[in-house]
Amino acid sequence: VQLVESGGGLVQPGGSLRLSCAASGIVLNDYAIGWFRQAPGKEREGISWISSGDGITYYTDSVKGRFTISRDIAKNTAYLQMNSLKTEDTAVYYCATGVRGGMAYERYDDWGQGTQVTVSS
Repeated sequence: VQLVESGGGLVQPGGSLRLSCAASGIVLNDYAIGWFRQAPGKEREGISWISSGDGITYYTDSVKGRFTISRDIAKNTAYLQMNSLKTEDTAVYYCATGVRGGMAYERYDDWGQGTQVTVSS
């Protein structure tokens, strides 16, 4: 299994980025997909996930209304659209897949390498 994130970068407050998570070795639709982030000196935080099959989406309060998780079954790729970015969104962002899903990182088995998102003026 390989998960490759892309799309990170430097953006001004209020800006947008779309992160991608391209999967190989698995069929993404068969697994829950989670997005996590880890800021310097902080624990890894689950921010959004989408369930396998029916694709129900979940968000932590800090990103609800600003971030949107999705997946493209044909491309076997998941996305995290991030709008209205704030300086406190600065972190390394990771995608992960697992059978159970949820916001806890222990519930995921395979992880990408991470992509840096920096929100700064």
